[in-house]
Amino acid sequence: MGSVKTLVSIERHGDVAVIVIDNPPVNLLTNALRAQLLAAVGDVAADKAARAVVIACAGRTFVAGADIREFDSPPPVVTTGVVNAAIEAAGKPFVAALHGTALGAGFELALACHARIMAPDARVGLPESRIGLIPGAGGTQRAPRLAGAMAALEMVTSGRHVPADEALKLGLVDEIATDLRRAALARAHDMAVRGTLPMSRNRTVPDIPSPEARAAFDAAVAAVARRARGAIAPVAAAEAVGWAIDLPFAEGLERERMASLELRSGPQSRALRSLFHAERVAARMVAGDGQEVRCRPVQGCGVVGGGTMGSGIAIALADAGLEVTLVEASAGAARAAEGRVRQVYERQVKGGRLDADALDERIGRIRFVTNLRALGKMALVIEAVHEDLLLKLDVFRHLSRIVRRDCLLASNTSSLDINLMADVVDAPERVLGLHFFSPAHVMKLLEIVRGGRTAPETLATALALARRIGKVAVIAGVCDGFIGNRIFSRWRQQCDFLLEDGAYPQDVDAALEAYGFAIGPYAVADLAGLDIGWANRKHLAQKRDKRARSVPIADWLCEMGRFGQKTGAGYYRHTNGRREVDPVVTELVERASAGKGIVRRPVAAAEIIERVHAAMVNEAAKILGEGIARHPSDIDVVLANGYGYPAWRGGPMYQADGVGGAEMLRRIEAMGARDGIGWEPAPLLREMVNAGKRFADLNAY
Repeated sequence: MGSVKTLVSIERHGDVAVIVIDNPPVNLLTNALRAQLLAAVGDVAADKAARAVVIACAGRTFVAGADIREFDSPPPVVTTGVVNAAIEAAGKPFVAALHGTALGAGFELALACHARIMAPDARVGLPESRIGLIPGAGGTQRAPRLAGAMAALEMVTSGRHVPADEALKLGLVDEIATDLRRAALARAHDMAVRGTLPMSRNRTVPDIPSPEARAAFDAAVAAVARRARGAIAPVAAAEAVGWAIDLPFAEGLERERMASLELRSGPQSRALRSLFHAERVAARMVAGDGQEVRCRPVQGCGVVGGGTMGSGIAIALADAGLEVTLVEASAGAARAAEGRVRQVYERQVKGGRLDADALDERIGRIRFVTNLRALGKMALVIEAVHEDLLLKLDVFRHLSRIVRRDCLLASNTSSLDINLMADVVDAPERVLGLHFFSPAHVMKLLEIVRGGRTAPETLATALALARRIGKVAVIAGVCDGFIGNRIFSRWRQQCDFLLEDGAYPQDVDAALEAYGFAIGPYAVADLAGLDIGWANRKHLAQKRDKRARSVPIADWLCEMGRFGQKTGAGYYRHTNGRREVDPVVTELVERASAGKGIVRRPVAAAEIIERVHAAMVNEAAKILGEGIARHPSDIDVVLANGYGYPAWRGGPMYQADGVGGAEMLRRIEAMGARDGIGWEPAPLLREMVNAGKRFADLNAY
């Protein structure tokens, strides 16, 4: 048998013992680490020379959470809660020294200590709801007692990472220090001398002193339930924070633990954990020999085009600390782009997410110019002009003559052929697509489009950039619409078929919203503007197979000047911000059915969901078969992060495995028989069913 790896060590600094956790790369609280940590806590508790204890971590971060790969195994004997109980029972001051990210079980470990010192650039959080769980080692009971119920409610239901200055203001930490270890040692020694053991468990929740305050909290909990759209973890987390108000600490702690265990074995957490793994696989770039591909450093970035997309991309880059040069065609256009950027930042200041100094700093990172030659020394240039191939080709020709030969050239196209752009550039291996989603500074998804000659180093650099700017990245091959828009166009067509068969726009929207989408497709269309899709359909009319089923309703609406909210009418009538069913649309839908001799029938919500899902899965299987997507899990990442597919369902491919291959094939065969050309089952799907394989068998994890 091999020796057990040492993950925890103890250092002595006078009368203070320092427990050092060293489990690279991010010090996850694995079963083995918890066992060693518990033993170390026992050792320092029994050591009479150690009057106080600091818990610190080696490497780039404090404990970044538990190892979710162990969540499918039975719960361990030594849980984080057991370690925390040992800290409380030790009878000595414990101080946590937090750097990097202290998240989930890692932050719960810190909350069980008697004080917390935090590095200025560190972050803390309780993000368990993002994987379908609630904190299970006291997070929902200790955080409200320190920060108040309202702040804790927002933290545990959003799962966001809280920066150091806010954590200090909320009372979650006691001090911010640049020399973290020295400050933690000093705090521990001082607490030992004073003989103070302030525990969060001994406090009452500070911000619920009256019935009015409790009513406000209950209203906030109800709002969480409305926003959850079927996700149970945020609702359970909100309920658990309420236990901190209503129950003794020990009882709240036990109820939290039991609720966390129940969620851990439930279907939503399993689905969200699958998506969590999928996002990490999608962002991985390895060479043929299994080694990671090296990426190039990127500091200065150029953006060509300062419209909605270009200005949003510039903001996303500047927010990550990158210097940006944005090029527009004229001085007036450059001023307009600067105005768009400033408007976004001013809204953030007004909403309290940014202060005035930070606004000036962010805008100061973006230079607005009118000459492409300003991009000559950039490491990366992103083209974000109008979605017109000839215009984009012209931009790439000019850039090829101006920028360094090793400068990466990217297009923000949502559907055009990256290979055609590479054709007009010297060193075409540096050309790729970076398909941001609007608004680019908000939406998490980034499709990185691999051209036929795109070098691995180019892709690796793009993946590193995506991580830096906080995007969820997926590599896609070249085809019309790449992964996301290609699948979206197909399931939207299926929605239109449902209208002809007997549903109405409000029926389809209601079914998909009940399934977990934030907003239905026809409400989205009205919000985005129907004229955009109309122009695209006219552009692609020559390519469309005239034998394929098509629905004229959207074109009729556009011909009537009904372009959605901006004109007051589209699929719905919009009055004073309200969306209302419009008899005009009802008549158009029924006319479309009659024109094809279709006898309309009631369409149940279950059928709507089944058909939309089948359309997604079939097109996704074609994409996989063509090599456009690397893994089925990549498709789940795209649909969940860019198109509103409810994350707690795991994604359409994850759901397809739950349905079963044979049943999915039956549904898709029925779809093909009903809807004709273009709706035939994907060859890959038949092959998988014949081989007894699931989509999960094609994933990389």
